[in-house]
Amino acid sequence: MTLQLGIHLGERFTLDDTMAAADLAERYGFDSLWVAEGRLTRDALTIMALLAQRTSTVRIGSGVVNNKSRNAALMAVSFKTLDEIAPGRIICGIGAWWEPLASKVGTPLRKPVTAMREYVDVLQRFFRNEEVTVDGEFVQMDGVRFDRMYADNVAVDIPIYAGAVGPRMLELSGEIMDGVYLDFLLPVSYVDFARAQLEKGIAKRADGVTAVDITQTIACAVDDEDPRRAIDACKNFLTMYLMQQPHIAEHAGVEPEVVEQIQQVAGWPATPEDIENAMQFVSDEAVHRVCAAGSTADVVAKLEEYHRAGVRVTVLNPLGANKLGTIEAVARAIA
Repeated sequence: MTLQLGIHLGERFTLDDTMAAADLAERYGFDSLWVAEGRLTRDALTIMALLAQRTSTVRIGSGVVNNKSRNAALMAVSFKTLDEIAPGRIICGIGAWWEPLASKVGTPLRKPVTAMREYVDVLQRFFRNEEVTVDGEFVQMDGVRFDRMYADNVAVDIPIYAGAVGPRMLELSGEIMDGVYLDFLLPVSYVDFARAQLEKGIAKRADGVTAVDITQTIACAVDDEDPRRAIDACKNFLTMYLMQQPHIAEHAGVEPEVVEQIQQVAGWPATPEDIENAMQFVSDEAVHRVCAAGSTADVVAKLEEYHRAGVRVTVLNPLGANKLGTIEAVARAIA
């Protein structure tokens, strides 16, 4: 199978950059655009609507929204509305959010796998145009469904992908979802682990599904004139995530002592200056383990590694000053 590309669109992109990236995706036949929603910066659904209106072929996913801050019924209606704008091209990527942000806004993480199972069940039932009554631990619904008065209520084909990292969430993804949207800053070897957990879940299915789609975001930077600049752009990004989400350190092969050194430099949220000061503790080896950085050839070779491991769509998370240049360089190289 040919390597397929997507683009991860986060706050590092201006709105103009976001639209330009969408134009590149259409021009080069990309598989998908994925809109981030993590820190309290931008709402993913608004940007998805803009992209849905601007494009005609590329799929558009949330990468990812969380299952705590929006009522499940409203989430279903939001994605149904997006499907009206771009029929058959919308993907609901959903995750359990992350700490400390979840606690800071009053919705601390608790039993995330159970909460996800209940939430996704409601979404799927709405998407099938069913009436939903649920009395769960986390989700309660009482005889609700899509409720248009002046048009027919119909089922919508919106696949659900989990933003899964841990083994139990991966297993749940294999059991009930259409795919996974694997995080960035995870090594190629992690894909083997993820596939094994997904297979455990797939074995529990009773709907005849024998495989789920694997998509993964890859932090990347291209600089053919000075590959060092590209490596440092990825190192900056890895350092920030080690500050904010230290649970990735184990998968990234970063020692706990390094995380402690980094966190002594900065609080939460980290400032750009904090990150610059802490980069000294992160090795180039760690960067190359979990990022695609350097020349165009270096980056494409790394993306191909992930593809051979089982990732169908590698989603570029371009870093550094020339983000659009990175997207176009990779697209041209694999065309």
